[in-house]
Amino acid sequence: MYLTQEKVAVMGAAGAIGSNIVQDLLSTKTACRIAMYDPFAQGLEGAAEEIYHCAYPGAEVSWTADVKEALTGADYVISSGGAPRKEGMTREDLLKGNCEIARGLGEDIKRYAPNAKFVVVIFNPADITGLTTLVYSGLAPGRVSTLAALDSTRLQTKLAQHFGVPQERVTGCRTYGGHGEQMAVFEDGIVVDGVPFAEIMAGKQVNGKSLSAEEWQEVQTHIRQGGARIIKLRGRSSYQSPSHQSVEMLAAFIRGGGYPWPCGAYIPDGEFGHVMMAADVEFTPEGLKPAIPKGSEKDLEALKVSYGHIVKLRDEVIAAGSLPPVSEWPRFNPHLK
Repeated sequence: MYLTQEKVAVMGAAGAIGSNIVQDLLSTKTACRIAMYDPFAQGLEGAAEEIYHCAYPGAEVSWTADVKEALTGADYVISSGGAPRKEGMTREDLLKGNCEIARGLGEDIKRYAPNAKFVVVIFNPADITGLTTLVYSGLAPGRVSTLAALDSTRLQTKLAQHFGVPQERVTGCRTYGGHGEQMAVFEDGIVVDGVPFAEIMAGKQVNGKSLSAEEWQEVQTHIRQGGARIIKLRGRSSYQSPSHQSVEMLAAFIRGGGYPWPCGAYIPDGEFGHVMMAADVEFTPEGLKPAIPKGSEKDLEALKVSYGHIVKLRDEVIAAGSLPPVSEWPRFNPHLK
């Protein structure tokens, strides 16, 4: 009935994202053996009771405020356990506190779930919290990823709304690099209702509508501020979309592929080395295999700028002591040679 019977530990399960992850795991028939963890025991019990009241057939859901109990024997881990973003905050404002949480998560995974097959880190700034978790977890790089799809799905959504076409008729929407204000929005590959983006920018209309250079800049600004807009509209940060996309990532890993969006992946070396960033990936039994994004010269220049921003954040975390210097990473994680 379910895609896997293996144990999934959901960290931060008392919160909106975490509890929605549990519900989505069950509703999509992805997993049924789920350990809900959160240090806020009362809220966690309430979230678990809600899941029990859904009466999912075959569900084996437990809850605990003991991280050892939650992680021991876990094959998969999805963590939304960081501090939430509030109105007026950027993702980077969460840097120091959430990186300490990510460090603890990595250390707990090494201690209690050293054989975890796949870990998805959601909490912001995800590029850095995912990297921090990876360094301290001891896991192979391909087994730790971050949620990176939402910028791309927001781009698809906005273009569909602009041209008045169904969302699935907008394809090839990709943002790469960092998940934040410096994300690289790629133009190459976008097709709207069968019309390549380059033709649209040259003046071709879709569904009777055009897109000027100024409007395209407005679209990009909208995407970069998409999370902040949700907070302003709803009074809280996103939870339905990150929950669902995280579950879709896990399902793709279990199936061995089929996930259409970029994922956060560790790049070990080269021009974009020693960071975790949004990239196209191949799902394999050994983990994710990333590929450096391909695009126009303009797209790649944007990627370089985004990479530079990630490096800046990474180095700030190193200076603060939450991450060791890059040269010392192999001492904490032998896979990071």
